[in-house]
Amino acid sequence: MLISRRRTLTLLSASALAACAERVDVDEPSIAATTPAEMEGPFFPPNTNIERDADLTRLAGRSERAAGAVIQVRGRLLDRSGQPLSGARVELWQANAAGRYAHPGDAANTQPLDPNFQGYALLQTGADGSFSATTIKPGGYDVPSVGRRTPHLHWKFAAGQRELTTQSYFPGEPENEIDALMRRMGAPAQHLIVRAGAAGPESALGFDWDITL
Repeated sequence: MLISRRRTLTLLSASALAACAERVDVDEPSIAATTPAEMEGPFFPPNTNIERDADLTRLAGRSERAAGAVIQVRGRLLDRSGQPLSGARVELWQANAAGRYAHPGDAANTQPLDPNFQGYALLQTGADGSFSATTIKPGGYDVPSVGRRTPHLHWKFAAGQRELTTQSYFPGEPENEIDALMRRMGAPAQHLIVRAGAAGPESALGFDWDITL
C-alpha cells in the first residue's frame, strides 16, 4: 500500500518528537527529596562559645575520655540534584551516654552528667560536602509528655539561604519502634536513620548519612 507524502511527514515528525522526549528524559538530572525536618527540642546549648571541635569525646586539659561507646558519624550535605554543598555550617548536639544533656532544662533528669563530654560541635563541610565528628553513642531517655525517646543526635545545617534542623537515628535500635516522634513522622523517618559503615579511628563504630538540603 502506498503512503501519502503528507502521512510520511507526519510519521517522521512524530518519531523525531518522541526521540527528543526520550533524550530529555535521559539527560534530565534526578531530583531527590529533601531530608525531613525534625523539632529542635528544648536542649540546644545556651552557650555555643565553648569548646566545639569535631571530637566530642575529649575536653582540653582532661586526660579522661567521655564515657560510652565511641562512634564516628560521617555525612555528606547535598542539594536536590546530588551536588555537594561545600562550606556549609553544621551544628551537632546530643545527650551523653546516660541520656542526659548538659543543659539547665534537663536538671530534673536523674541520670549523671559527664564532665568529660563536650556535647556540642560546630563543623563545616568540605569541597565534596562531607563532614565528620567523633562522639559517643547517646543514651535514650524518658520525656513525660512524649514517652521514651530512642538514642538520637540533633543537627542544624545551613548553606546560603537554605537551612534544616533535624535529628538522626541509629539502625536496629529497638526503641525506634516505640519513639513517638518517629512514629508520628511515619515513612519519612526512615531517611533519618544513618547507615552502619566502616570503623573509624581507634575502632570507633562508623555511621554514614547523606543529607539533602
